[in-house]
Amino acid sequence: MPDIKSLMDACLEQNASDLHLAVGRRPVLRLSGHLREMANADVLSGAEIEQMVEVIAPDRNLRELNESGTTDFGYAHGDKCRFRVSILTQKGQRGIVMRLIPQKLLSFEQIGLPDTVSSLLDLHRGLVLVTGPTGSGKTTTLATMLDWINQNRDVHIITIEDPIEYYHSHQVGQVTQREVGTDVPTFSEAMRRALRQDPDVILLGEMRDLETTSAAISAAETGHLVFGTLHTTGAARTVDRIIDQYPTEQQEQVRSQLSVALVAVISQILVPTADGSGRVAAFEVMIANPAIENHIRKCETYKIQSVIQTSRRAGMTLMDDSLFDLYRSGRISKETMLERSFDRKSLEARIGAGA
Repeated sequence: MPDIKSLMDACLEQNASDLHLAVGRRPVLRLSGHLREMANADVLSGAEIEQMVEVIAPDRNLRELNESGTTDFGYAHGDKCRFRVSILTQKGQRGIVMRLIPQKLLSFEQIGLPDTVSSLLDLHRGLVLVTGPTGSGKTTTLATMLDWINQNRDVHIITIEDPIEYYHSHQVGQVTQREVGTDVPTFSEAMRRALRQDPDVILLGEMRDLETTSAAISAAETGHLVFGTLHTTGAARTVDRIIDQYPTEQQEQVRSQLSVALVAVISQILVPTADGSGRVAAFEVMIANPAIENHIRKCETYKIQSVIQTSRRAGMTLMDDSLFDLYRSGRISKETMLERSFDRKSLEARIGAGA
């Protein structure tokens, strides 16, 4: 039987971001964004994957898997590394997807975060959203931001995650990390309890329901710095997604609340580098100002793009501008830039004009 711990070693050694284990196929690694079969491995059987599940899944997660067909948890591979594990059922058989969590927290420079973002970390209140599709590096970005706060501010940081991915030790700040399903039953319950635990900074791993979102906005309004994530791309879409969670009769009030509470939206995507050696992050950054607050309040989110476009000196940037800068510096190809752009024709015109 293939040894799942050897497969984890291979994932770590080859610097893969993910390991996929499915019945009827060899183990697959995601390398620089591409899926690659491990040619020297055998095709996996259902019995072999079941045995792997038994090796890595805690009892609580085995029960959840049997009840609901899927389960997620964090797994420490000795002292080598950690994985975020998702075990699923498809066509009556188990499958495993494991995301490698980098051991070392990266710096702002290594991630490529714009300098403007660091100024947000000194704030004492407000809602900062880090958004992007699954696998875009949101968790790594948030971990880097929290690590900076932990090193530089004497604050109490509470993280609410499912599962906990990066471990933070106490530094200048004090860190409390709560795992949903293990330490607390739900995100909304953890958020409600957090406000009684003297927090200064709260990280909310997912704003997945109305109750959790409402609690996050209220906490940001009442003197806490709250970080959250959403699976959206772009500031305007992010604001719309939050508002759309609410019943129609509450949306006007929520727009008013959000216009005050929201201080920034950082959207990111990972794109392959021109030389094929890895991936690099492109960012859209919106920092709330009076114009953006007004557009949120008046349900004019379609105007946010133009505010960002004209506010580069204030540290804002559109996703397409970030992609163009990466292309112009030679880090990504023209094809990649155009494939990932929001306004392809505009970028093609800029290339043609030699912008």
